[in-house]
Amino acid sequence: MTMLILFGSLFIFMALSVPIGIAIGLSSMLTIYFSDSVDMTMLVQKLFTSLDSFPLMAIPFFMLAGLLMAKGGISEKILNLANQLVGWMVGGLAMVTVVACAFFAALSGSGPATVAAIGSFMIPSMKEKNYSPGFAAAITAAAGCIGVIIPPSIPLILYGVISGTSIGELFKAGILPGILIAIILMIVSYRTVKKDGNVQPEIVQVNFKTLLHSIWDAKWALLAPVIILGGIYGGVFTPTEAAVIAIVYSFVIGTFVHKAMKWKEIKESLLETISLTGATMYMIGTSIAFAYLLSVERIPTTIAESITSISSNPVVILLLINIFLLFVGAFIDTIPALAMLTPILLPIATEAGVDPIHFGIIMVVNLAIGFITPPFGVNLFIASSVGKISIENVMKSMFSILLFMLIGLLIITYFPALSLIFTN
Repeated sequence: MTMLILFGSLFIFMALSVPIGIAIGLSSMLTIYFSDSVDMTMLVQKLFTSLDSFPLMAIPFFMLAGLLMAKGGISEKILNLANQLVGWMVGGLAMVTVVACAFFAALSGSGPATVAAIGSFMIPSMKEKNYSPGFAAAITAAAGCIGVIIPPSIPLILYGVISGTSIGELFKAGILPGILIAIILMIVSYRTVKKDGNVQPEIVQVNFKTLLHSIWDAKWALLAPVIILGGIYGGVFTPTEAAVIAIVYSFVIGTFVHKAMKWKEIKESLLETISLTGATMYMIGTSIAFAYLLSVERIPTTIAESITSISSNPVVILLLINIFLLFVGAFIDTIPALAMLTPILLPIATEAGVDPIHFGIIMVVNLAIGFITPPFGVNLFIASSVGKISIENVMKSMFSILLFMLIGLLIITYFPALSLIFTN
């Protein structure tokens, strides 16, 4: 009965287009009202105590750092370097988009922020070269998924807080899977443009001198992940402290070096961060309260028993979890999905012999694919808006990309060494 009320009311609220954070909170309140085992004050306590966490402070800090970098000219320097590295290839502009997103991901930690920062430059550029408008937006949206896999990653921070695993180790584990997804998307770009005879060939003058000039011009952008990630891995500072350093660094470079950021850009970044943080932290609070309610009612145990009753084979269990997460990611944002599902699925995975750090990467990659899966794919809407392209047109080009992304997911799932090679 409790499960019926909890999940039934959640889906009804979502069907009524109630914002996900509010829908989770309301469904939790309804369940508590009809439950004898939990008091209503628990919801308020969990909303507060779940956010009383030092590592969680890294989330708004990295959000602000990413926005300051986008407005401070750093993303433009990254694009110029990416153009020198891969712009001369078949499908070069699409590949530039992928490489630039991978670079920017190592600065912002956010998928949607990556799409907005890179897409505003690259989607119009691809359209000018006769790329299919739908493909231009689709490849940008897909490349934005790298933003939550390559460190620093906001979802990996949240998973680390909830699961109790090391955020630094999770960051290390995300490096190669993120690079794998980038390579897969570059292969898709080459394959698609090769078949499309309408795309104008890119004319990029590449020689050792121009490459060195691009590297030197992008030196401050390239130095940022070295400072941020090097400091974390070297034990100099925590991920939260690294996020603050990223803010200071992006402010100094954008204001005094590139001279691209004035008070207007700083104000816009601060206001957008406040808005995003309010929504994100509310979702985290209600989602953790929701997850606590699940544990009290022994729902995770019931779900675990249901999955393990189908098979005890780790290969089958991971496949079922992947299918479940892909379905959830299509309807629920990454942050609340992680908060709700980590306490449910992590014990099942560890029981099957999966390393908690590896499983964190599996969860985040699955939910990252949700960014480009209808009906609630955030990256789809941002790429569509930035490129002024209909969402239907974007989706037509997205299906083949999704297929290749799923192949990457299977590789990450069943080859744990890819994630764990750099971890202790």
